[in-house]
Amino acid sequence: MPNIWDPKSNPDGYVSLGVAENALMHDELSKHIHDCFALSHAAFTYGDGMTGTKRLKKAIGRFLNRHLKPIRPLEPEHIDVTNGCSSAVEHLSWALANPGECFLLGQPYYGTFAPDLTLRFGTKLLPVPFGEIDPLCEDAIGSYEKVLLDAQAQGLRVSGLIISHPHNPLGRCYPREVLIGLMKLCEKYGAHFISDEIYALSVWDNTVEYPAPTPFESSLTIDPTDIIHPSRVHVIWGVSKDFGANGLRIGAIISQSNPALHDAMIAVGLYSSPSSLSEHATANLLEDDAWTDEYIKTNQKRLSEKYTTVIKWARKNNITYAPRVNAAFFLWLDLGKSYLDIHNLPDGQDVEDVVAQRLLAQKVFLASGKDFGSEKKGWFRIVFSQDEANLNEGLERIVAALH
Repeated sequence: MPNIWDPKSNPDGYVSLGVAENALMHDELSKHIHDCFALSHAAFTYGDGMTGTKRLKKAIGRFLNRHLKPIRPLEPEHIDVTNGCSSAVEHLSWALANPGECFLLGQPYYGTFAPDLTLRFGTKLLPVPFGEIDPLCEDAIGSYEKVLLDAQAQGLRVSGLIISHPHNPLGRCYPREVLIGLMKLCEKYGAHFISDEIYALSVWDNTVEYPAPTPFESSLTIDPTDIIHPSRVHVIWGVSKDFGANGLRIGAIISQSNPALHDAMIAVGLYSSPSSLSEHATANLLEDDAWTDEYIKTNQKRLSEKYTTVIKWARKNNITYAPRVNAAFFLWLDLGKSYLDIHNLPDGQDVEDVVAQRLLAQKVFLASGKDFGSEKKGWFRIVFSQDEANLNEGLERIVAALH
C-alpha cells in the first residue's frame, strides 16, 4: 500500500491493519539473516532443480518433524518448495483437478484461495455456508457434504476440499475429530484433502478468554489408516507467517504418499522456483535449532500480548468479535453492528460498504468480510501483529470511523 503512515515522516499517511504480515520479530530475523548470509558459489547456479535445493528440503523436513510431530517423519522426497504458498495452492489445483472440476471451501475463507485455485486452470470454487453452525465443529461436516451432493446433482465433480488450519480469518484451530471427519468425507467421495498450515507455529496462549481454545494439531499427526488414502492428504507450509517473512517467498507442498504429484511438480517448478538467496537464508534459519526455538517462543508471547491489547480495546468500545482466538495474528470484528448501534443506515445502502468508506476516510485500511466470502455483512479482519505506535494509531482511527 502506498502512502503508509509514519508518526514522524508521514503523519498524514494510511495505517494498514489489513495485510496479514507479522512485524513483531523483524529485528531478530534481520540480525540472523545478516549474520549467517555467506553464500557458496552454488547459489549462483540452477542448483538442484526448480522445486527446492536438497539442503532446504532436508531442513524443512527436519524442522517440521521437530515442531509438528507428524505420525510419519517427513523426508526430503515428500516436499516441493515454491516461491510462496499461493504458488503451492495453485500447483495443487493444476495437478489434482481438471478444468470444470471443483474445490470445497468453507465460509468465511482466506480470500486469495479463490484466485489461487481457479484463476488460471478453469477449476471452480464451491463456497460452503454454515448459517449458525460453527465452521470448525463436527456439525459443519454435514454442510460440506450437502454442497458436495448438490454439485454432483448438477453434474459437477468435486476434486478437493481445502482448509486453512489455523483458520484465516477466525484465528482458531480445527479440533482433531473435525480434521478426521473432513478426511473421511474426502475419502468417501474420492476428493483430495488440503490443509494450509501456514500459521502452524503462530499459536499462542489466550489469557483473556475461558475455556481455553482448541490447541493446534497438524493434519500430519493423524494416522490415515481407515480414514483416507494417504495419497489424498496434502499440507502446505511456509515462512511467510510463522517467521514474519512474506517477502522471502518460500512455501512448501508436503505430500507423503503421492510420488506422481511430486513428479508433476518438476514440470511446473520452473514457474515457481524461489530465489537461491531466499532458499539459503531459510535453510540457515531452520537449521539453527536454538535460535528457532527461542524465536518461536518469543513470537508466540508477543502475539498473545497483542491479542490481549486488541480484545481490551474491543470490549472498551463495545465491538463484537469472534472469540476464543489462539492462532495467527488477526481478529474477526463486527464493525457493522457497532456502526448501526450509533447510526441509522439509509435505505439501499450496504453497511459493510459504508463502514469501509468511513475507515478509508479516516485513513485506516482493514480487509472487509466480502474479501473472505463472509455470510454476514459488516465483518472485518484486523491484523494486530504491529508495533505499538502503528497498532494504537489504527485502533484510534477505527473508533473515529464508527462515530
